[in-house]
Amino acid sequence: MTDNIAFKDVKSLKQLISTGQITPAELVDVFAERIDRYNAVSKAFITPTIDNAKKQAVSLSRDELSESSFAGVPYASKDLFDVQGVLTTAGSRVFHDRVAKGDAYAVAKLRGAHAISLGKTNLHEFAYGATGENEVYGTCVNAYDPARLAGGSSSGSAAAVAFGLVPAALGTDTGGSVRAPAALNGLVGLKPTIGRIPTAGVVPYCWTLDHVGLMTRTIADCADLLRIVAGYDSTDPASVNRPVDNYSGALGQDISGLRIGIPKNFYYERADDEILAALESIQEYLVAAGATLVPVTFPDMEQSRTVSLTVQMPEALSAHSAYVQERGDLYGADFRAGLALGQCILAEHYVKAKRFVEVYRQETNKLFDDVDLILTPATPEIAQKVGTVKVTRNGVNEAIGNAITRYTTFFNMTGHPALTMPCAMHSEGLPIGLQLVGRYFDEMTVLRAAHAIERSGRFSIPLPNLGM
Repeated sequence: MTDNIAFKDVKSLKQLISTGQITPAELVDVFAERIDRYNAVSKAFITPTIDNAKKQAVSLSRDELSESSFAGVPYASKDLFDVQGVLTTAGSRVFHDRVAKGDAYAVAKLRGAHAISLGKTNLHEFAYGATGENEVYGTCVNAYDPARLAGGSSSGSAAAVAFGLVPAALGTDTGGSVRAPAALNGLVGLKPTIGRIPTAGVVPYCWTLDHVGLMTRTIADCADLLRIVAGYDSTDPASVNRPVDNYSGALGQDISGLRIGIPKNFYYERADDEILAALESIQEYLVAAGATLVPVTFPDMEQSRTVSLTVQMPEALSAHSAYVQERGDLYGADFRAGLALGQCILAEHYVKAKRFVEVYRQETNKLFDDVDLILTPATPEIAQKVGTVKVTRNGVNEAIGNAITRYTTFFNMTGHPALTMPCAMHSEGLPIGLQLVGRYFDEMTVLRAAHAIERSGRFSIPLPNLGM
């Protein structure tokens, strides 16, 4: 019974609460038991906060439970988000004593909506990496095959939802760190438009590219969660002051007439054949549903990853300059090497990279003159084995982290909203995901199309068979 509850979406859990079939306190107990049972394997949580969650759960009044779609429902946040009174480690020894004095913006919004925080999830140290490997807190694994990677850097958030430890989680996305692990674990992952969710109270990695992102089981839950945490914060220079849409209002509408861009370059190259076949099935469904497929050509992508790293590493070095001087010996070798790279990048290289980013934004934005959405695979590969260093596809060797995020990184530079969701199962028993990208601040259309795909029932995937 408890296992069935643990894998329900937020809307279903709210229905159980509303009808008195379960209380928030009992719901916390369900997830607390699962964290106790599965965290040693999944490595999803760094700091569970079960006692605080139980106190909040029993204090909620009937009126408070009716105030939001997430009231009384547990969630987790990547351990970059400050939660007042709780340790924020950022997945590193460097922050072993950093207790948050206040809430991050998104956490504060969820607290105001009476959602219940169950704790802080694991990550690649300081979000620097796409595999989720962490020498301090362990490497998160994939719920569909614990011998495989969960992906990163929001690895713990993905593992927490995929293992049924929470129904939703917050993450951050600088190069695909929400979307890629969500896709590898059969979840919905959303990176909204840059500035749509303030990053205030989130440990920074790269100010230019950092986005707050969401992981849920369903598109409806994603829409509801986005409405709660989206907004404006004047302390965040990237935050944009504009009204928050009623995202759930777009769900259920048909997609007839939508123009779907299909990239002619880069996004369907060097990918697993089964992933490409799954995307072909999605394209056929979209046409049958009344959408039109439109070929689009992206700007030259040859230098895009180099551009991204040339922006990332000097900004990461700047964010960590004080800590490097005071606690340099506490950094892991992986992140220390990244900071050293940042020291080698000249100002002229950084400025040129920033100009490339602006060109990418302008050129990509022009594509939306002719299309409403762009469809790509979420990742070119399924989840790889823990310890994998490189993958080879079509004779090309590629670092595993680069492969995981090859189709996602670019949209952090352009800042467009992008969502990944499951669309098939690979013959190796692992999820395959698609990616939908929309116009700036048009999350409504992204969610509308994603919900139509989900609602069709043709592309649903089974839950993981944990059997442990």
